[in-house]
Amino acid sequence: MKRITTVLLLGTAAVAFAQGTTFLTIGSGSTTGVYFPVATGMAKMINDAGQGVRANARSTGGSVFNLNALASGELDAAIAQNDVVYYAYKGSGIQAFQGKANTKLRTMAVLYPEVLHVIARKDAGINTIADLKGKRVVIGDLGSGTEQTAKQVLEAYGLGFDDLGQALRVSPAQGISLMQDKRADALFYTVGVGASAISQIAQTVDVKVVPVSGNQAASLIKKYPFYVRYNIPAKSYKGVGATVPSVAVQAVLVTPTAVPEDAVYKAMKAAFGNEAELKGLHPSLAQNFSYEKAVKGLPAPLHPGAVKFFKEKGLNVK
Repeated sequence: MKRITTVLLLGTAAVAFAQGTTFLTIGSGSTTGVYFPVATGMAKMINDAGQGVRANARSTGGSVFNLNALASGELDAAIAQNDVVYYAYKGSGIQAFQGKANTKLRTMAVLYPEVLHVIARKDAGINTIADLKGKRVVIGDLGSGTEQTAKQVLEAYGLGFDDLGQALRVSPAQGISLMQDKRADALFYTVGVGASAISQIAQTVDVKVVPVSGNQAASLIKKYPFYVRYNIPAKSYKGVGATVPSVAVQAVLVTPTAVPEDAVYKAMKAAFGNEAELKGLHPSLAQNFSYEKAVKGLPAPLHPGAVKFFKEKGLNVK
């Protein structure tokens, strides 16, 4: 059997499973976000458990890319925004999924809130989302969940990408450079609070966090019920002295039905069995994860392997 270390097709995974070991490639996101350290940490926990499942984490373009890669067999599991997972499962909402419902998607666990950060240079004259009109704005990598969130939030304020002076579709790392070099005025990023990308910008540039609140937040939540209100705590980043109202979706770990039940169960037991160790992977998990929350607001049904795991934890799931 050909050894594949970075990208593993599900067909190969199935063969490996038959031989006693399942290899799982977990799609994450940018190395400067939260997905990557969480996925990397989970992969290590799975490998350290020595239960016949091996895993590696892969940096990717984000949620939309991950869902397409799961559909094609390029990935075996992935972290993604719950709204993007739902659209992929239903084949609606996002052009990339339109008419291509992936009903084989299954949820492993809901992880933590992903908070919309709208970061603006203090010298750019941006105090509200409406002030982004005519500005140079990083809207996320092409095919990322952030790009979708930016579109929906701007819509709530009566704006579209065409109303921006420049819509910059780049990775978070590139976005940092653009903000530092004064080639971007603001940046959207849907990510867990404490993400290194936001901290890095705040350490090197005088910035402010732009609020998403009031009637616009209410209309956004009404139209897209995956969103919830979320306050970014004061002092989360350098120069942010007060709590800033925003909105959040949820990060979820998903996998296709083609990954065997026993493999998912063993991966869940390794990565989620020790809640304290899991929470130690990142503050977003430490502050938000619990077994009860992990099965709420599911964008797709639970995988049978996850059902078995959570039932052992005393939860009433199916």
